[in-house]
Amino acid sequence: MLKLDHVEKNYNDFHLNCSLEVHTDMVTGLIGANGAGKSTTFKAILGLINIDGGSITIFDKDARKLTLEDKEDIGVVLSEGTLSGYLNVKQGISILASMYRRFDRERFTEQCQRFQIPLDKLIKDFSTGMRAKLKLLIATSYGAKLLILDEPTAGLDVMAREELLDMLRDYMETEGRAVLISSHISTDLEGFCDDIYMIHKGEIVLHEDMDTILDTYGILKVSEEQYKHLDTSLLLYRRKESFGYKCVTGQKEYYMENYPDLVVEKGSIDELVTIMEKGEAL
Repeated sequence: MLKLDHVEKNYNDFHLNCSLEVHTDMVTGLIGANGAGKSTTFKAILGLINIDGGSITIFDKDARKLTLEDKEDIGVVLSEGTLSGYLNVKQGISILASMYRRFDRERFTEQCQRFQIPLDKLIKDFSTGMRAKLKLLIATSYGAKLLILDEPTAGLDVMAREELLDMLRDYMETEGRAVLISSHISTDLEGFCDDIYMIHKGEIVLHEDMDTILDTYGILKVSEEQYKHLDTSLLLYRRKESFGYKCVTGQKEYYMENYPDLVVEKGSIDELVTIMEKGEAL
């Protein structure tokens, strides 16, 4: 549904070189620290910046040649606002109905009521959580096949983040859809994404399906002496610690079977990301 092939963008102090794919009926996550390149990647996909190299294909078409009808099949949530803060949702419904041919006024109103979005209150007076839910409801209100969501859960508490993920699960119940979602709160994506890419300093440094990460990746905690006698061929990253090293492996069972005295932990996605970002590749 979406493919980036060595997409490049150069700034004075930053270089993006990104390749990734989003497949139909799958949720793909793009994780990484703030400044890693997530938003630049999304802006490139949406044509908000000109790229310096590579190609972007959406719905098997060059992204630069999408028709208006094609673009209505894309729903977008960016960090910037959506409807004017000086409108209420009732007024916004009329605007959305004039913008999107397939806008479902009745369902949109029902969803606002379900997720406690007030229809008469000015949007500028919404809480952060209400604004986030409204942006996602708008993006899913006109039958888009592809959702592109840049940090939709940023700044939300745990309950609000879970509500957003519930909205996305509802969206994915219809076949033929796909989601590309970025987040630096990686644990939000553990139970939601099928596929994960990690971006670091503009480069994709990890791509795995989520089940593989959760089942086979692990973190070794070893002293310097233990590290000297360790088979490092299956280690991906290491980070120096006061006690020795934390190491990331994609073959935790190997180390559990062959080094029974080592501490081998499953580790959260966030911990894996931290070691890979702040450590060194092996």
